Amino acid sequence: MAHALNPAATPFLPAVASLPTLPSAALAATLDLLFEPSADLHALALPTLRALSFASYPDLIETLRNELLAIAESVGGDDDDGKAPLYNILGSHPRLGEPKKEVLSAQSAAEQQRLQEGGAEEAERLRGLNREYEARFPGLRYVVFVNGRGRGEVVEDMRRRIERGDVREEEREAIRAMCDIAKDRAAKLQKSSEEAVENGA
Repeated sequence: MAHALNPAATPFLPAVASLPTLPSAALAATLDLLFEPSADLHALALPTLRALSFASYPDLIETLRNELLAIAESVGGDDDDGKAPLYNILGSHPRLGEPKKEVLSAQSAAEQQRLQEGGAEEAERLRGLNREYEARFPGLRYVVFVNGRGRGEVVEDMRRRIERGDVREEEREAIRAMCDIAKDRAAKLQKSSEEAVENGA
């Protein structure tokens, strides 16, 4: 059952089979729920959503993952202009553990909940690693599928990736993480939709 995407209400995903027939605004809103708002992602994904049929949301997300990985592979290391749309898409996710300077999406706020736990010293360490990461990989933002992990585990992962120092692998890892997050969001949103229908919402 398809539902209107009303920001004031509990968010719902429309039926995946209906996507090719939906207006651009509804498709963009669907992408924003799965990922984060990004004009560059809209530009990349809307033609795909109109041209192809998908068996499920994981199928859709896997298709977009492959498109993003292909872009990452095709853009040379010094081609900053070519990288810009991809980096803008990856940068649409908020920095982990940072003070809330802007409103997080409901999905991001829930995903980062455990990162808000812990002491001030650990929080500052995570913020420092964010700065170190972005200095090591200019233009990129650290993206990880938190999946319930606390600050300590995220700090270890960030340190590992900084020390690895491989920007091409970092692009791939960020794409994979972003799409893993999207799959998790899709599953949760679809479960909420089913429960709302059962309860007569």
